[in-house]
Amino acid sequence: MDLLQLVKSINDVLWNYVLLILLLGTGIFFTCRLKFVQVRKFGEGFKRIFGGMNLKGKKAGSDGMSSFQAVATAIAAQVGTGNLAGAATAITSGGPGAIFWMWLSAFFGMSTIYAEAILAQVFRKKVDGEITGGPAYYISDGLKNKKLGKFLAGFFAIFCVIALGFMGNAVQANSISDAFRNAFGMSPLIVGLIVAALAGFVFFGGMGRIASVTEKIVPIMAGFYIVAAIIIVAMNGSHILPALKSIFVGAFNPQAVMGGALGVTIKHAVRYGVSRGLFSNEAGMGSTPHAHAVAKVKHPSQQGSVAIVSVFIDTFVILTLTALVILTSGALETEGLKGIALTQKAFELTLGSFGQGFIAVCLLFFAFSTIIGWYFFGEANIKYMFGKKAINIYRVLVMIIVVIGSMMKVDLVWELADTFNGLMVFPNLIALLALNGIVVKKMNEYEEIKDMINNDVDVNL
Repeated sequence: MDLLQLVKSINDVLWNYVLLILLLGTGIFFTCRLKFVQVRKFGEGFKRIFGGMNLKGKKAGSDGMSSFQAVATAIAAQVGTGNLAGAATAITSGGPGAIFWMWLSAFFGMSTIYAEAILAQVFRKKVDGEITGGPAYYISDGLKNKKLGKFLAGFFAIFCVIALGFMGNAVQANSISDAFRNAFGMSPLIVGLIVAALAGFVFFGGMGRIASVTEKIVPIMAGFYIVAAIIIVAMNGSHILPALKSIFVGAFNPQAVMGGALGVTIKHAVRYGVSRGLFSNEAGMGSTPHAHAVAKVKHPSQQGSVAIVSVFIDTFVILTLTALVILTSGALETEGLKGIALTQKAFELTLGSFGQGFIAVCLLFFAFSTIIGWYFFGEANIKYMFGKKAINIYRVLVMIIVVIGSMMKVDLVWELADTFNGLMVFPNLIALLALNGIVVKKMNEYEEIKDMINNDVDVNL
């Protein structure tokens, strides 16, 4: 067995069984513990995001970002190539019914990400004069056993930098170069150099420039993609009801939709729906708390409610629209296509040759925004391990990796990124479950004083 096959075997066990059970189980636990907070706080989070939405918000600085800038940075990382390929992979591997289980996992994941955002706010701190935070901080400072906390925090920080900052960004850059080579015949090296230069411009601008870019690029990229997807679904309107029927029937009786010959079972539908959903929205993985930690809010629960909506946008809006485009366009009838190729085909069948170019441009924005978000998450962990002095070295390394990633075959890199990403989850979930009492306390505290906070009454927290 070669190295690629070995890593794939590890990931099959890790992502399709162990992490699937742990992440979904944690989501169910917090849903019950927090009394369905994702339902109760959704309206508040929605108002906070879209009430504070501004393409030219206040400049972020050493004291953090605005709440909208923080959630835009989180969504920048969540909404990536996985949103174009994730739904397609789930459907081809688990049938249309996988989308139902994707929705279910996202629903429970919304409570997990609420807990992550609250803990990120509670345990954030200033490092060399700048606000920062994330799982490494609430793991090391929150756990009662300090030796265990320091070990798990270091474990998390190392794997986060490797999985997201380095390997993950190599894959994102490769996705961009592949799309532009296929659509426009551009050289991967040229594409890589351009992406690295643009990324470096953002990186070296610090938190202020990262916040400024994400608050503009996220609403625009999501808006264009959502509009195009809605147009395609509307053009194929007669297939909407059959598509929805295939999702609900396929969730519990896949063979009635896909046919027994394809070998798709309920187990496949659950496995691929849940795993692709969790991998896309990142709830419980420990990535997005880095963005929520630096949000300037009056109470941690406010950022928790905003985090809930970020999962909704990622899964219930963008991933769902991708699924409907695939199911209504007839792209599934084309044999042998999977992942991003299936999504491209779905757009092409309805929009013609324009569809392929459109997806290439979408990939540029989606993957580039993910590069920015994942860089920022890695930076928080570089600060945790080495302080601010090491950030410039990290910035240059990520730029080099973006260029290299644009030109290489990344099957092994992608699989290794999945492995390290999965290993990040364990210390994060240990801390989330161990510190659940703090999450409940902060949620209840906010309920008691939210009227005073919203009326700008000075509250001593």
